[in-house]
Amino acid sequence: MILFDDFIKVDIRAGTITRAEVFPEARKPAFKLWIDFGPEIGEKRSSAQITDHYQVETLVGRQVIAVVNFPPRQIGPVMSEVLVLGASDPQGGIVLLAPDQPVENGQRIH
Repeated sequence: MILFDDFIKVDIRAGTITRAEVFPEARKPAFKLWIDFGPEIGEKRSSAQITDHYQVETLVGRQVIAVVNFPPRQIGPVMSEVLVLGASDPQGGIVLLAPDQPVENGQRIH
């Protein structure tokens, strides 16, 4: 178990995907994402293995939930700055977590 004080150290925010591209250099099928987290955090990059349920054309404008305070991680030629959150479906594909109503970019998840 973790304490509540440990949980609140994880900075989870809502953001909107502004750009998406196929990530051909990835070991497993993935997309490169650019996500706007509002003026305080700005735009951040990520890589996401979400190709089972999403197409690059349908990702732009979609809100997502991400951890924004992990250290950046090099994934092939991409420096991933945030961890986009998702859940596995029964076949192992990833389904993005997102607010069910529009929220302001950068809104902290409680």
